[in-house]
Amino acid sequence: MEAKLPKGYEPQEVEKKWYGQWEGQGFFHADESSSKPHYSIVIPPPNVTGVLHMGHALNNTLQDILVRWKRMTGHEVLWMPGTDHAGIATQNVVEKQLAAAGSDRHEIGREQFIERVWKWREESGGQIINQLKRLGASCDWQRERFTMDEGLSKAVREVFVRLYEEGLIYRDNRLINWCPRCHTALSDLEVEHEDKKGNLWHLRYPVVGSDRCLVVATTRPETMLGDTAVAVNPEDERYADLIGKKVRLPLVNREIPIVADEYVDKEFGSGAVKITPAHDFNDFEIGKRHDLEFINIFDPSGIVNENGGPYNGLERYAARKQVVADLEAQGLLEKIDDYANAVGECYRCKTIIEPYMSKQWYVAVKPLAEEAIKAVQDGRTRIVPAQWEKTYYEWMFNIQDWCISRQIWWGHRIPAWFCDACDQISVSREDLTVCAHCGSAEIRQETDVLDTWFSSALWPFSTMGWPEQTETLGKFYPTSCLVTGFDILFFWVARMMMMGLKFMGEAPFKEVYIHALVRDAQGQKMSKSKGNVIDPLTVIEEYGTDAFRYTLTAFAAMGRDIKLSTERIAGYRNFTNKLWNASRFALMNLEGFDPAGVDPGKLDLSLADQWILTRLAEAAEKTNQALAEYKFNDAAGILYAFTWHEFCDWYIELSKDDLYGDDPAVKVRAQAVVFTVLEQLLRLLHPIMPFITEEIWQALPGERPVPSIMVADYPTGAGLPVDTEGAARMELIMEVIKGIRNIRGEMDVPPSKQIAAVLDCRSEASLAVLKQGEGYIRALARVAELQAGVGIERPGQAATQVAGDVEILLPLAGLINVDEEEKRLQKEIAKVEKDVAMFTKKLSNEKFVANAPPEVLEKDRGKLRDAEEKLGILQQSLAKIQALK
Repeated sequence: MEAKLPKGYEPQEVEKKWYGQWEGQGFFHADESSSKPHYSIVIPPPNVTGVLHMGHALNNTLQDILVRWKRMTGHEVLWMPGTDHAGIATQNVVEKQLAAAGSDRHEIGREQFIERVWKWREESGGQIINQLKRLGASCDWQRERFTMDEGLSKAVREVFVRLYEEGLIYRDNRLINWCPRCHTALSDLEVEHEDKKGNLWHLRYPVVGSDRCLVVATTRPETMLGDTAVAVNPEDERYADLIGKKVRLPLVNREIPIVADEYVDKEFGSGAVKITPAHDFNDFEIGKRHDLEFINIFDPSGIVNENGGPYNGLERYAARKQVVADLEAQGLLEKIDDYANAVGECYRCKTIIEPYMSKQWYVAVKPLAEEAIKAVQDGRTRIVPAQWEKTYYEWMFNIQDWCISRQIWWGHRIPAWFCDACDQISVSREDLTVCAHCGSAEIRQETDVLDTWFSSALWPFSTMGWPEQTETLGKFYPTSCLVTGFDILFFWVARMMMMGLKFMGEAPFKEVYIHALVRDAQGQKMSKSKGNVIDPLTVIEEYGTDAFRYTLTAFAAMGRDIKLSTERIAGYRNFTNKLWNASRFALMNLEGFDPAGVDPGKLDLSLADQWILTRLAEAAEKTNQALAEYKFNDAAGILYAFTWHEFCDWYIELSKDDLYGDDPAVKVRAQAVVFTVLEQLLRLLHPIMPFITEEIWQALPGERPVPSIMVADYPTGAGLPVDTEGAARMELIMEVIKGIRNIRGEMDVPPSKQIAAVLDCRSEASLAVLKQGEGYIRALARVAELQAGVGIERPGQAATQVAGDVEILLPLAGLINVDEEEKRLQKEIAKVEKDVAMFTKKLSNEKFVANAPPEVLEKDRGKLRDAEEKLGILQQSLAKIQALK
């Protein structure tokens, strides 16, 4: 099995080839009958309407690293994939198509509309699955699930019925968040709040039987049409004599009471507030406390209804304008202030939500939350990083009952039937034709569907076949880990915890890893409106999947957002090219080599061999530890440093003389070490960079025990001949080589020129090491004459540097022309001084600093820092030269 690599790495061809082979050979598929220890992850199911964005890319790259690593460490791995039916989003897509055709869902009816949605899903939905495959996601696609598929629908019904039978699901008429455009209830979490500039209107309400007026302040003056009281603080002396009296509600001329309630802030506005129980969440609670009337003044589209008197038929903002004008005309508008406040918007269509009285279905979650809290408290589920535990507890301890009904058609229709004969509700696992209470056929099914998050809360066990007790559940539940973003910690994670504990008796995952956000290079959140979105698919096309994955991994520091730029991705493309070129060099020098006939542990290793094998063992051990602790950036950093600096920059150079030499035994030893290091390095890198590592691994000489790198063992460092002392000796030699090279660079000595070097050692031990590494020093530092000793005679004129307890002295006689070098440095210093002066002047200009974009300022400051650093180095070099004259 020996092949040559082409000169350049072409990611697109390689990625398509290997992904098809991995999937085709069933390497992603989990075997529930396997005796191996299990490792399982459920994918956060992307919306069926979704396309791959940076959040998906990060989330799924990290999951793929874990599952590829666990497969290689001998686990039976299930990565359960699937998509969410995304009720509101998907319905919006199809409704837009109908609108474009001049129709709507009401015209075609529920049944035909649902057929249209399924057809859309089959033709266009789920493209994100193919995009995840482009990312290299090694999910068990044979098990792919959909939250509306038959099995999950059965699980949803079972959960609904059981919770209803236990009294944990109930129906109630309450105030909810309502989207007037989508015509559905929304949970608090589905409402996005945005600070907006608005107004605070101060209105006068005449006190009945008096010439006094109470002034109330509101941001929504149209809601006054539904006011049923004015409230004041019971401790507020200004209004003590008015408590129990009434005011006349302007425009509708209704008398409403003045009540005392501690909720009222005496310092806000006039200290008196209007109470609209049917249109404000705080007022709703006050209304219940004081047994006030609840008057709904809007229809589901936000149009004023018959309760709005003369404003009946006006859209809510048109009504606002008219109400304000009429109050002003009657002399009842005291003043209007500018006022900024957080306005709630529908997370899907961005319409401003309306608090609205409506009969909805709820889950009583407090009993469920208690168990979910205990599971984290006692360590059954660990949240990483631990700082997110506090957020989890805050939500769970203050949890409110969950509104689970949505007034749309696409979703799991609530399995409840209303009887017109006996007015009872029947809830059933199977569709009903008669009332379960009186047997009447006069029944109709609830038209509402369940909140999308209801079905996804069951995801860890419903996807594995529950309510049947399947082999898959027995093997892979509870799952090992959940990888997710903090934004759905409550939306999804907490609800899965509650449902998993309730219906499976065990928390759904052992660990929850919360990753950060991917932001742009300036740390701003990516958004289309800002124009700073980086498209993962565009990046993959330009730089290759492996470079993109490595970039995300390298910057995925725990608890810290990722600042991403295409320049950073380009940097990791250079890394893939470095690995490719090093592998090409290795393969060219491994022709005819058979790894089966050589045991690296039994070879007479050189110092360089001992060093690289020791560092390889350390890198393997540290990488495994980093992955076990979810320190993805540490794993990427360890492997990057080993690959680029230790293997490519050093060992390949150190091995060249042995590989090119005439001694066949020495050559075989060097080949064995090169092969061992490269082969294990490819396996270490594979979870992060799956495609390039498979391509190179397959090109290595010899036979492999397995058909693919993804099912090979993950290196641990065990079995490698580790020699820490030998590695330390080699590093002293490398420090000396670096020191000589640094001096050569500072003195601008041509790379091809052979030079003389004197090494003054402080100890006999160091001298012995340098004698052992003399060949390396001569070859890699281009040294023709080398003298080393303890207290050795020092040359008169020499450039010096220290490496450990060795002083390096390079005699300048014949090395450089001191006068010419002085002139060259002075000329270079003058040039750099101009750059320093220019950028200093520019950044001292207050007008420029005040008006320039932050990214321009940062760039110029960086250029100034670089120029100052360069100037300092040049000035040091000049001082050294002048000291020799």
